Amino acid sequence: MASAHPPLTTGYAPLTIHSRLLLGPGPSMTDPAVLRALATPIVGQFDPQMTTVMNEVMALARHAFQTENRWAFPVSGTGRAGLEAALCSLLEPGDRVVAGVAGKFGHLMAEIAERCGAVVTRVEAEWGELLDPERIEDAIRRTRPKVVTIVHGETSTGVLQPLEEIGAIARAHDALLVVDAVATLGGACVATDRWQVDVCISGTQKCLSCPSGLAPLTYNARAEAALWRRQRPVQSFYFDLRLLQDYWDRDRRYNHHTAPAAMLFALREALRVVQEEGLEAREQRHRLHSQALRRGVEALGLAIFGPKDETSQMPMLVPLLIPDGVEDLAVRRALLLQYGIEIGAAFGPLQGRVWRVGLMGYSAQQENVLRLLAALEAVLRQLGHPVPSGAGVDAAATVYRDAGLGELDVTDNLGSRGIGSL
Repeated sequence: MASAHPPLTTGYAPLTIHSRLLLGPGPSMTDPAVLRALATPIVGQFDPQMTTVMNEVMALARHAFQTENRWAFPVSGTGRAGLEAALCSLLEPGDRVVAGVAGKFGHLMAEIAERCGAVVTRVEAEWGELLDPERIEDAIRRTRPKVVTIVHGETSTGVLQPLEEIGAIARAHDALLVVDAVATLGGACVATDRWQVDVCISGTQKCLSCPSGLAPLTYNARAEAALWRRQRPVQSFYFDLRLLQDYWDRDRRYNHHTAPAAMLFALREALRVVQEEGLEAREQRHRLHSQALRRGVEALGLAIFGPKDETSQMPMLVPLLIPDGVEDLAVRRALLLQYGIEIGAAFGPLQGRVWRVGLMGYSAQQENVLRLLAALEAVLRQLGHPVPSGAGVDAAATVYRDAGLGELDVTDNLGSRGIGSL
């Protein structure tokens, strides 16, 4: 009888992956310090070296989240694993949730809550607009929820939601505020304690410039108390925060699972780099490169989707409106295959209307912005869409020049002063 499976090919070559410039909504370029950490020798999960790293990861995570919370550690899995862990651990069937929804990932948080058996009230805004805190407060008054969910940086739209007012509203009504900061931690201010956020979740593959695979989160004493008030066990053993915190507790070290050592080493380095650069400096860097890209694409005659107010714009993601007559996929394909640059497509009502350009973490660099603008100009012209020659690069270069970048003395580059000397 013939096999249902084709024969195994023999002589597989060693794996080769061509490098790309990752300028989409994630993953971002991996920081070289993180790449070096990934090559660190593996040790046992409770080796003293490993537990030292675990303690350092918790301390560095507190710094990045701007919190004094006792609990700040990563869940093994992507950012979505962190969202699942938070909501599965907090919610029981019948609990009420108010979900702020203004894009794909707001819908995702609402769906996760519903899958936990919660009764969810969605407070929606048009994609590309801010949520109205008054409408959220009205929904809280009407439903008296246990949890309020908000996405800080909605990568489907490029909108940065204000959290301080919503945090005060949730706290005033004794609701727990659970925030998705997957895209913003390490690239924008995430003031967990000051904004009265009870649970804040992030991911490694965005502004932390670490491969996907861990979901740093933090939660305060109010959230921890809610975990212990549950009437039934968390439906997921793997995502039970009470068990996970015992794993990360230096006095308990409950053997919950074998954490990915290489990724913990990588996250430790990623968070160390964040601390070394400084939170404010890191936010300013993302703002500068976002401004340069925005001025550059506007000089090419392209429009930008979303709010005009800079404080409501994600500094690590710029959504570009696709010009009339230009095919979304044709441009993205040409950028990838001809120039090695990846940008992102859009979701839902924005699909085919918007390109999502990410400047996240290590990807947020001057040369990357200028390279993208030059490539985008060439591709648009190649596809028959006229754009002003060199205008995008010139406009971005002006932003950098005004900011004092590009002043490096290169007159002796490659020993040019000595060329021809005897």
